Amino acid sequence: MPALTIAANTPDQALLVAGIDTHKLTHHVAVLDHLGRCVADRQFDTTEVGHAELVRFLQAHGHLGRVGVEGTGSYGAGIARMLTTAGFVVVEVVRQNRQARRLRGKSDPIDARQAAMSVLAGTDTTVPKSGDGQVESLRILMSERRSAVKARTQAINQIQALLVTSPEPVRTAYRSMSGNKLIDTLTRSRPGPSGLDPARVARVSLKRLAMRCSALSAEITAIDDQLEVLVHSVNPRLLSLNGVGVVTAATLLSAAGDNPERLVSKAAFAALAGVAPIPASSGQRVRHRLSRGGNRHANNALHRIVLLRMRHREPRTTAYFARRRSQGLTDRDIMRCLKRHIANEVYAALMDPFAEGLPGRHVRTTRQQLGIPITVLAATLDVPYQRLRRLEIGTRTDPELEQRATALLAQLGADSTA
Repeated sequence: MPALTIAANTPDQALLVAGIDTHKLTHHVAVLDHLGRCVADRQFDTTEVGHAELVRFLQAHGHLGRVGVEGTGSYGAGIARMLTTAGFVVVEVVRQNRQARRLRGKSDPIDARQAAMSVLAGTDTTVPKSGDGQVESLRILMSERRSAVKARTQAINQIQALLVTSPEPVRTAYRSMSGNKLIDTLTRSRPGPSGLDPARVARVSLKRLAMRCSALSAEITAIDDQLEVLVHSVNPRLLSLNGVGVVTAATLLSAAGDNPERLVSKAAFAALAGVAPIPASSGQRVRHRLSRGGNRHANNALHRIVLLRMRHREPRTTAYFARRRSQGLTDRDIMRCLKRHIANEVYAALMDPFAEGLPGRHVRTTRQQLGIPITVLAATLDVPYQRLRRLEIGTRTDPELEQRATALLAQLGADSTA
């Protein structure tokens, strides 16, 4: 009886993977074969020359399936961009937890090999943000803006605290002022002749703090102007969503990155923004818990959208609140649900930023065909002119107004043809 030959489905023997443990001054690279055996490892400097040598080192080992890089948003950002440009498939590797490190020990070679093992196993790996387009510019500006806003808030708090504890003449002079009026008055103030008494020192400190606030406000305004130009260039559709302004749109775009297609589904974006409920079931008890992970800036942006829609009584939001309250949900739980629904809207805008037929454009076309001025239509609908204008040019969605305007224009068109 002839012997049976069993054809094993073995992986490609030439397939290699690499892992990179990134640091501020050095990167350590490990190359493994398909069985997890170390083929080579080496350390490189984090300079332009060192990056070039690292790329040549990987190219010298033939075909590499994927390269896992730790910290693609920090120390590994530069080498990740260079590897992508060189044609490598780069994935981001999550750093090991402490329990695993206690078992295996920790060193740069060990960490690099573990990164490569994660790539080989396909665990704890994601597609990193490319960081080479206009969205990267948005991220840089948003980082600068957050620090400027934080510093301005700190300076304002210092002014308020100093006014509470300063001598009575100083308190009396500025007691009735607040906000921008207080800052402007302090900036224009003249503390008077030199002296080291508490009242004189308090006035000088208040003036300097106010000047700092004014400078930071001017800086924030300049950043906002740049953000507006970039957001309109990158994703005009995102700004058409109700409750989404320039800063909110820039925050969401920064979270998604220059390559939003890496987010393969609405659920993936919801997980990134920390609004996807996490299963927490056990035995016969089935439940979910709130996600406390993800990008917290994106989560905060979605929360602001919900608050704005609630404040301006957006029709869909109002109806949703009424329906869910009748089901016994608290306002806090309803807001969590709304954030998940809004994440779906944002995901659709991220995937198709230049979609034709933005909401409200057909209202403008029909109105112009009938020869009706926008001011007349706004007065007939009893809405502010700017609200109708924002709907027509597609910078804000307003389903309730769009429906009313469409019905009225249809009626006027029928009357004109009768």
